[in-house]
Amino acid sequence: MSAVQNPQELQGVSLQSIAEAHGNPVYVYDGEKIMSQIKSLQSAFSKVPLRIKYATKALSNINVLKLVKKAGEGVDAVSVEEIKLCMEAGFTSNEIMYTPSGVHFSEIEEAVAMGVMVNLDSISLMEDFGAAFGDSVPACIRINPHIMAGGNAKISVGHSQSKFGVSIEQLQEILEVVKKYKLKIVGLHIHTGSDILDAEIFLRGGNVLFEAAMNFPDLKFLDCGGGFKVAYKAGDPATDVEEVGAKVSEAFNTFCERYGRKLELWLEPGKFLVSEAGYLVVEANVVKKTPEITFVGVNTGLNHLIRPMMYDAYHDVYNLSNPSGEVKNYHVVGYICETDTFAKDRQIAEVRKGDLLVFRNAGAYGFSMASNYNSRVRPAEVLVWEGKAHLIRRREEFAALLKDQVILDI
Repeated sequence: MSAVQNPQELQGVSLQSIAEAHGNPVYVYDGEKIMSQIKSLQSAFSKVPLRIKYATKALSNINVLKLVKKAGEGVDAVSVEEIKLCMEAGFTSNEIMYTPSGVHFSEIEEAVAMGVMVNLDSISLMEDFGAAFGDSVPACIRINPHIMAGGNAKISVGHSQSKFGVSIEQLQEILEVVKKYKLKIVGLHIHTGSDILDAEIFLRGGNVLFEAAMNFPDLKFLDCGGGFKVAYKAGDPATDVEEVGAKVSEAFNTFCERYGRKLELWLEPGKFLVSEAGYLVVEANVVKKTPEITFVGVNTGLNHLIRPMMYDAYHDVYNLSNPSGEVKNYHVVGYICETDTFAKDRQIAEVRKGDLLVFRNAGAYGFSMASNYNSRVRPAEVLVWEGKAHLIRRREEFAALLKDQVILDI
């Protein structure tokens, strides 16, 4: 995000008109931005056989998945339900990577039955997989490279005490299990975390993969995960994907020469593809002045956007209704009966009761982490595509809260 530009419209469609048509709060996604992010990665890694596996968990609306499919790329799923969603969106089993964490083995069996690539996350899972399938089902192994990286401890997943992956220090044990069960390992995977700026972090992780890969003769791909950082405010640094692409591609091609044949390079971006494409449009319910602070209470909360509370994430906020108003200082807070502060000490054009405010960078881990906490319903989702606003999820109604409850005669 370079200069501060607060969009009033996307592809010629005003955010105001979307809020009027579909109510608010409402999530709005710019389909062209998603496609341009995909193209930027395709360009940056054009010198290697690249396969993008979009991290479905970031934003799993089926229409967003269809955009990824339209761009010719694949998906990474972390649950059987995500696998099924991806298949509903048109992905074939060979376009889906399944990366579970601590799931019951019955879910692994279901994924294998659907024909997707399974990413084995532990020695015990490798043992179970080997006992069940031997060399009949190709698989991938997720390696923990022992690299601390990422913008928040909760999204740093490649360090030595992380629950994810098999420690690189257990490589000999991995090889023993592979040999014991004649496992057909066709891929190795790492993911160090999110919000990674430095190309050197990607190279360090890549080097761990390259060295480990020399022990596996049947590989078809190496998966370097995701973690590209996007800008959250003016002046924020973002990952230089061209630099990362150039350096990682060169190192990968050098490795392939050493390995003896060409492999595919897989990436699993999530936030990078959809974060900047998303906007959450909300309404100011109350402007509450105290001797020290002026609060703006809005008609949403951590039930719709939990990232500021869970990850201390920054989301730029601007006044859609009064963009030219006098700039004042506000705390923007939610309507949940918890402390759900979205923004502290923010300079925003004067906010009046009823004004529409917009949270930027709301595409990733916004709706996908939304809940019914406080028995609140979840908002609508709208995709702007080819110059038109399309409703892609209806706003929940109260009946949804009762639909699956079994009411006793008490």
